[in-house]
Amino acid sequence: MTTLRYLGHSSFLVETGGKKLLFDPFISGNPLAAGIDIDQIDADYILLTHGHGDHVADAESIAIRTKATIISSYEVVTWYENKGLTGHPMNIGGKWKFDFGTVKYVHAVHSSMLPDGSYGGPAGGFVIWNESVCFYHAGDTALTLDMKLLPAICPALNFAILPVGDNFTMGYQDAALAADYIQCDTIIGCHFDTFGYIKADHEAAETEFRNAGKKLILPTVDQQIQL
Repeated sequence: MTTLRYLGHSSFLVETGGKKLLFDPFISGNPLAAGIDIDQIDADYILLTHGHGDHVADAESIAIRTKATIISSYEVVTWYENKGLTGHPMNIGGKWKFDFGTVKYVHAVHSSMLPDGSYGGPAGGFVIWNESVCFYHAGDTALTLDMKLLPAICPALNFAILPVGDNFTMGYQDAALAADYIQCDTIIGCHFDTFGYIKADHEAAETEFRNAGKKLILPTVDQQIQL
């Protein structure tokens, strides 16, 4: 059983392989996540899909407190290592076996810039698998035909986390097509409702996925999901 806790926007705390994986922590700056105390979040690894502030805002403070290892692009990890933090750099197409499972850093179609304006390298997503689960956090991305490669190069997905808010990423219509490309029937939505540009029509999104024969979960902040 894999447990996910939704921390708002694109941030999830996933427990798998005996470790706690924190994705894209943007909590303190998110009004919808005001009820979450970041000082109570524990993590063994912090996985950053790219360098934008709404994905890395709390990474430094949590990494300092927990001693978590940051996993991201070479450029993002180097930026944090220059601050004295521990990281594991990756680049698109590469994979590495960690103590919780295998991580493959895959292509995303999006920009990436760190909070101080530094180049953040290529934006990406993560496919993670171990003996009990395989899942995909797509990060911020447009719909791309590269998603069709995932079933050929990774184990079958149990679930995927896809952005659905539109404007800065794909919207729910494209996400439903992405679910077909990656051959995954259970999708958890992210990057929606946080601010005006990405307000989502929940009913329309759920209907779109249902008509495509897929299940869409639009979690509420601090909701826990077991898969």
